[in-house]
Amino acid sequence: MNKLFRILGWIVLSLLVVVVGGLIYFVSSYPDVDPAEDIKIEVSADRLKRGEYLANHVAVCMDCHSSRDWGKYSGPLVAGTLGKGGEVFTEEMGGIPGTLYAKNITPAGVGEWTDGELLRAFTCGVSKDGRAYFPIMPYPGYNKMTKEDAYSIIAYLRSLEPIKNDVPDGSLNFPLNFIVRTIPKKSFPENASPDSSDPEEYGKYLITIAGCFDCHTEQVKGEYQMEKSFAGGFKFKFPGGVLRSSNITPDNETGIGTWTESQFINRFRNFSPDSGNIVNVKPDEFNTVMPWTMYAGMTEKDLASIYAYLRTVKPVKNNVERWAKK
Repeated sequence: MNKLFRILGWIVLSLLVVVVGGLIYFVSSYPDVDPAEDIKIEVSADRLKRGEYLANHVAVCMDCHSSRDWGKYSGPLVAGTLGKGGEVFTEEMGGIPGTLYAKNITPAGVGEWTDGELLRAFTCGVSKDGRAYFPIMPYPGYNKMTKEDAYSIIAYLRSLEPIKNDVPDGSLNFPLNFIVRTIPKKSFPENASPDSSDPEEYGKYLITIAGCFDCHTEQVKGEYQMEKSFAGGFKFKFPGGVLRSSNITPDNETGIGTWTESQFINRFRNFSPDSGNIVNVKPDEFNTVMPWTMYAGMTEKDLASIYAYLRTVKPVKNNVERWAKK
């Protein structure tokens, strides 16, 4: 009997060694990304202007990395918080499998990062110290940016007012805390510049770096329902109820198939900060995560290009209940 116990003990020990060894190998091998590029981005007036436009009105980096006033419709940015980070994402709010925090991306937070480390962070999904980011930061879409646009965003981030704000590290539930290490992109490719004279092609580019698919496509247990691409239904929990994203496919009955280009553009323009439509909202009243005041700053040409591309996606009949009170 003692011999049997010794044999079983050796088997258990061997299995433990294999498991521990496998974990050590996995942790040391992932995320599997290239080293940060050794680059120094030249700051110019054109890059600062383009970077400000992208970070605030298209890629909307400032949406998550600033404070939002949820006492107002669509949660406009709080003045003086640009880039300071701290917004919390939890399972209760949007199905996040853990608790995550948007980092401080002002020079007070990333001033010691190299340009290459910043580039790798938001296009590949890996921090300065090699931690994998959960793709609530939409780096898979940012990975498709042109290099010039990515460089412009970095130039703009360097110009932000430094705001001291120490943001805690987040945590993901098991097993996603391991799986997340496999998600980052290997490298930032040399993406071709889209033809800005072709509305559909340029609209596809804009909609990719704006993350429209991410919020306007339903998820089930963390998996996007690809047959419902852009058809809405993604859930966001508010104190007073559950918000679901809209169907933006060209379906005539449940999407935006009957919308004209002017109607589409005006939908955004109606929520510019000075429109008077950003009203006060009580905690139990309908609200939205859609950062209307930020997207309202897009140029008419860019909004028209997004509209043109959305006309090309597959129409999906999906009648979404936008708001359900608790």
